[in-house]
This record gives sequence, structure tokens and C-alpha cells, in this order.
Amino acid sequence: MNDPFRVCFVCTGNICRSPMAESVFRARIEEAGLSGLVEVDSAGTGGWHVGDAADPRTVSVLLAAGYESAHAARQFSADWFARLDLVIALDSGHLRDLRRLAPTPDAAAKVRLLRSYDPAAVDLDVPDPYYGGTDGFDECLELVEAASPGLLAAVQEALNERGAA
Repeated sequence: MNDPFRVCFVCTGNICRSPMAESVFRARIEEAGLSGLVEVDSAGTGGWHVGDAADPRTVSVLLAAGYESAHAARQFSADWFARLDLVIALDSGHLRDLRRLAPTPDAAAKVRLLRSYDPAAVDLDVPDPYYGGTDGFDECLELVEAASPGLLAAVQEALNERGAA
């Protein structure tokens, strides 16, 4: 059996945007029947919240939309590049930090912006909702959901190239 295709979503603290993207994309993977072929997780560029649950507003928005929300924050580590196939940054600052952290050009090439998978996106950043109200979390969910079909198609294509799907 082939190794699973591994996707990691990364934001700043791993309590708002990246756990939301992880939950949404995991649901898309399950709906597509790819659960055994794709692993989805998330992390933060910083370690401030390591071990913490997702922000209660993230949890509330996810649950209201029918997604699961179990989560414990982690900090991204450069040695993870070796096992990951895609590292999905939630904004251009994360993209820059992750590419700087990458140990090789091949590792840096694994880093992509989530919204680059949304053909309707003009601004490719998912705004940080942490310092605002619930409406920012609702917007974050909308942006994540809009990019998910394109990301799913890219992962399915990669699996087909591997002969795994």
C-alpha cells in the first residue's frame, strides 16, 4: 500500500484558521471516499498555543456548520517537510515563514496558499479573525469552504499520479 498523501494547514497560532481548514478539508476527504488515502492535520508557525483547544469561536462556527472540532494546537517544525506532501498556508505571511523554514527548494515548493485553490479569489489571504467578532470566523469558514473543492481536485490528481486513487 502507498503512503497516505499528507496535507498540513498552517496559520499563526493553530487555534483559528488552520484548525478550521483542517476540519473542513477532512470532511471533504471523507465525502470523496479518500479517508484512508489522505491524512489531514494542522499547525501554527508559533508555539504560543501548543496544547490548547481551538478558539471557542472556531468551535462554535464549525459545529453550527456540521463539522467536527476536536483539536489540540501544535507548532510546525521544519523536519515535518520530509513527511508532508502539501503545506497549506492560510496567508502570505505564513507562506513566507514556511518557505523560509523549508530545508530545501523541494520542501519550499510544497508550500501553497489555501486561497490559490479558489478560482474566484482575488485576495489570497484568509484574514485572521482572532481579534474580531464571530462574523470574522464566519467569513473564514466561507473562504475555507470556497477553496476546498480546488484543493480536493489537486489532491485527487496527485493521488491519480501516484496510482493510489
